Amino acid sequence: MNKLIQAMTETRELFTVAFLVVLFLGTGLVNSSFLSPDNILLCLNGSVIYILLAIGVSFVIIAGDIDVSVGATLGLTAAVCASMIRDGSSLLAASVSALTIGAAIGLVNGLGVTKLRIPAIIMTLGVNGVVRGSIYVYTQGKWVENLPAVFKSYGQITLAGFVNLFLLFTVLLVTGIHLYLNKANKGKYFAAIGDNVGGATLIGIPVDRTRIIAFVLCGIFAAVAGIVFASKIGFVTPTAGSGYEMKAIAACVLGGVSLTGGVGSVVGAMLGAVIMSSISRILVFLQFSSNWDNTITGILLIIIVVADALIQKFFKEKARRERLAARNLKIESTFEETGGER
Repeated sequence: MNKLIQAMTETRELFTVAFLVVLFLGTGLVNSSFLSPDNILLCLNGSVIYILLAIGVSFVIIAGDIDVSVGATLGLTAAVCASMIRDGSSLLAASVSALTIGAAIGLVNGLGVTKLRIPAIIMTLGVNGVVRGSIYVYTQGKWVENLPAVFKSYGQITLAGFVNLFLLFTVLLVTGIHLYLNKANKGKYFAAIGDNVGGATLIGIPVDRTRIIAFVLCGIFAAVAGIVFASKIGFVTPTAGSGYEMKAIAACVLGGVSLTGGVGSVVGAMLGAVIMSSISRILVFLQFSSNWDNTITGILLIIIVVADALIQKFFKEKARRERLAARNLKIESTFEETGGER
């Protein structure tokens, strides 16, 4: 059992891949049309928004914090981007505005957590309420629609007739970020802080600045997701992004990102996002109501968090036993050197 837990922990991404394969094959056994190439591509293409959110959230969680405002950030940035384009602004101007708003929201979260010492869950929950209310004020409670056809067409662009351009861009982005977090010295700061904030401070890592950067990046990626959302969906409602924060967090944890911080990768978060975004389609193919989507997401999140807690407990106990064994060995060695004298 111990070897199984250790193997699962050391190969988190492989475990997520195995879960994804079993989930898809199991659904395919019930309804073979689910495994058709067209449907698989639809599942992958439909996961882009969740992947972008999960990338941003993974920065924050790996650094030992959490952000539950990403869904509202997506909604506000999508509304701003869509309304500006509808009113004649260029894609560049609308995108820069959305990204600036996302970064500003992340900065507010980061400053509140690091400088005011407000717990991340409380700070981001409060910001979530403010941002969600701002969407209703900005849109006056109305849908943002009648977007230019050319803007909506961006979400449908494919390469070679089947690979969505947004999906390809997102995969390349994940690859680059994965290399940065694992190879670059500054990229390793996030995991170091999440693993041991005291130790990170002692070796000179700028803890507060890195945590703020994590929140800002989270806001920026939520804004990118908002831009993609507006293009792919073609309209924005005041409730846009509602509940997406739970799916983003669940995607990260399902992909092996530990809620205690210090462990995880954006590759795992991406795989988890594919699973989370596919749940609603799987329910349809299994002839269940899509109303079960959030319920299943919540159940999965609880199961994963409990499993993660058990794994962390296992390794803490293992480390404790190793320290105890080392101390006993040292005592025995000292006893032998002194000829048995106490």
